[in-house]
Amino acid sequence: MDWSREEVEAIVADYLQMLTLELAGQSYNKTEHRRRLQGKLDDRSDSSIEFKHSNISAAMIDLGFPYIRGYQPRSNYQTLLGIVAEEQVRGKTTLDQAALAAVHQPAVAPVQTDFKNVKSDAPKRQHKITESANPLFFRAVKRDYLEREAQNRSLGLAGEEFVVQFEHWRLIELGQHRLADKVDHVSQSKGDGLGYDVLSFESNGKERLIEVKTTTFGRDTPFFVSRGEFALSQGAKDQFHLYRLFDFRKTPRLFDLPGALDQHCRLDPVTYRASFG
Repeated sequence: MDWSREEVEAIVADYLQMLTLELAGQSYNKTEHRRRLQGKLDDRSDSSIEFKHSNISAAMIDLGFPYIRGYQPRSNYQTLLGIVAEEQVRGKTTLDQAALAAVHQPAVAPVQTDFKNVKSDAPKRQHKITESANPLFFRAVKRDYLEREAQNRSLGLAGEEFVVQFEHWRLIELGQHRLADKVDHVSQSKGDGLGYDVLSFESNGKERLIEVKTTTFGRDTPFFVSRGEFALSQGAKDQFHLYRLFDFRKTPRLFDLPGALDQHCRLDPVTYRASFG
């Protein structure tokens, strides 16, 4: 049974309240939120509510917002949900302030020696089913917080430094101490514009060209690539790797997208925004 507008408005409002708390670094109880929410819904089960939360996460990404940790985005949500989410975020001044503070906050690379649990599986690219289009849908939001985070130079540099540490550790684990000592932070030693940030190696000495993209948010958060980075991923597909770091401020994790980027992600032809949903 489709959700009514009243139900959608209630669950989106509750989600935005939790997201604001999370971005502000304040604690909250998801179970308590769900219990209070059930009184406003038409006898929805816990699993139905959890699924809708994941739909809202996907809508928030489409609106340029981070999503709540633990509610993995699920695309193909009803158009009504997206419209309500767009309506509600426009009036949330505190959410705007919390999101801006989160994406602009400086970052420092953590000193880490054991990287055994850092590697993660990459998200699977989802196939969207498009409902009837609304020409005003997702056009009135003033900010793309994810793009602003991508421009946070402090966060980007911290992520690159973390990957230099990771690659040094990875090669030592492979018994390649000589190659580990040759890992080069090329965006600093040679400058930007090469299409990658870190020069590393395979165990046989072949060069590994690593572009680093870092977010403090969840694994499915979209990222932005340049035309040069995309071209390198196609022209040097046997050497190119994009390392996506996520949850960077809490527990840094990463997944690897080797080769041509468009085989892993959906790339917007104008902004080069890479997404999985």
